[in-house]
Amino acid sequence: MRIASYNVENLFNRARVLEQPTWAAGRPALEAFEQICALLEEPECTAEIRAGILRLLRRLGLFTSDSARFARLRQNRGRLLRRKRDGTVEIVAGGRGDWIGWVELTTDRVDEQAMLNTARVMHDVAADVLGVIEAENRIALKRFTDASLLVAGRPRYPQVMVVEGNDERGIDVGILAAAGYRLTGQRSHVDDTDAHGRIFSRDCPEYHLRTPAGRPLVVLVNHLKSKGYGGKVASDALRRRQAQRIAEIYRGLVDDGLRDVVVLGDLNDTPDSDPLAPLLRDTDLHDISEHPAFDDGGRPGTYGYCTARGKLDYVLLSPALYAAATGGGIFRRGVWGGKRGTLWPIYDTMTKEVHAGSDHAAIYADLDLSR
Repeated sequence: MRIASYNVENLFNRARVLEQPTWAAGRPALEAFEQICALLEEPECTAEIRAGILRLLRRLGLFTSDSARFARLRQNRGRLLRRKRDGTVEIVAGGRGDWIGWVELTTDRVDEQAMLNTARVMHDVAADVLGVIEAENRIALKRFTDASLLVAGRPRYPQVMVVEGNDERGIDVGILAAAGYRLTGQRSHVDDTDAHGRIFSRDCPEYHLRTPAGRPLVVLVNHLKSKGYGGKVASDALRRRQAQRIAEIYRGLVDDGLRDVVVLGDLNDTPDSDPLAPLLRDTDLHDISEHPAFDDGGRPGTYGYCTARGKLDYVLLSPALYAAATGGGIFRRGVWGGKRGTLWPIYDTMTKEVHAGSDHAAIYADLDLSR
């Protein structure tokens, strides 16, 4: 069995703010978006909250119009605000119950060649079970696989599942399973909380499968809080809370008698980081990249230039599965190799950076379950 993780950076449509040349360019809008979404959910619109909403509307370019470069204000029923002829804007909603609407990020279509190269990566990796990071939704992922991932005229992955998460930008996590790897159940942790509030930025869904031989397999697909925006202290703290909760879920599955458990995805931090310590240091999970037969192509990372600082994507195996591991690797042919695309071999269909299948490489583990 081959099991893999791949951050696809959306398949059809991607938030425009995420496509800026650098994180710094999009960071102010992303931070403003996150903050205004939280304020708009408040049950009572106090004077302080009104002032915060107005300030963030300015930052998003929504002060004088419901549409801007990076965001859009939806006022479907009732009104959040009134724009006056003298140029002033007044928040008229008294709280969440007074209007129906939201702020959403504007999107652009993904480059068609990039989409084809994303599919090419998936074909070439040929995983039996593939964790997909940053899929818009289940329908988008199924349309993509049914149209682009065919083997002998049939979908490579007849089983497609995405659980909608907490991220307002439409970057969810899901799973693709080949015929023979039957999806038998799923459990969402989208509403898990701790003493500080909601835990997961997206979700940590449990996907329960059975292998062709009937062995139960559980895959936890993750996309932890990114470093790209928000303060470092707060981002690190949230990522650590998420790692702690994943570790708890994993231990609970083991306590229930499940031996074959995989934790995979974009964990947005390096193996030696403090935020990931509860998962990488304090459990018995094994990173496939530590296997002696793992092929990293001479580079440990999975993101950007694929240096050690770019080791963000993981396939973590329970002891029983690690004992069955025969190797694994990082597949980079769909990632633009540095400024000129020459740091490693890439597809001939990638003639410029926008054609990249993703800025993340796929990472996979090979297992011999007959052991």
